Amino acid sequence: MGILQKLTGALGIGKEMDLEEYLDAAELEEVDVLHQAADFYVKPVALESEADVKIILEELKQRNIILLNVSPMSRMPSKLKSIIDHLKTYIAKSNGDVARIDNEKILLTPSRVKIVKHRRK
Repeated sequence: MGILQKLTGALGIGKEMDLEEYLDAAELEEVDVLHQAADFYVKPVALESEADVKIILEELKQRNIILLNVSPMSRMPSKLKSIIDHLKTYIAKSNGDVARIDNEKILLTPSRVKIVKHRRK
């Protein structure tokens, strides 16, 4: 094994690197204290119960963008629909926006943040 292969392997950037594994490891790292905190954040939230709605609304009030994972509630479609309707009503009143990314993910934005929902050609 060459020195370059050993070095890239030690740094975790070899050909065998798994992107998901890398991203998970990056999330576990300490927050960079050399830089200022951001004004707003993109926060992932898993919708596991109706209690999570309060968390989502608080985050939107703080002007954070929510990447909502609805798969934990997918086994209760009527409750999920009710929660999504409630969130959509709140967002419409606050001039935010909602977009479905896929069957499990929904993007929610706070007031005055809009989502471009069509692709430019």
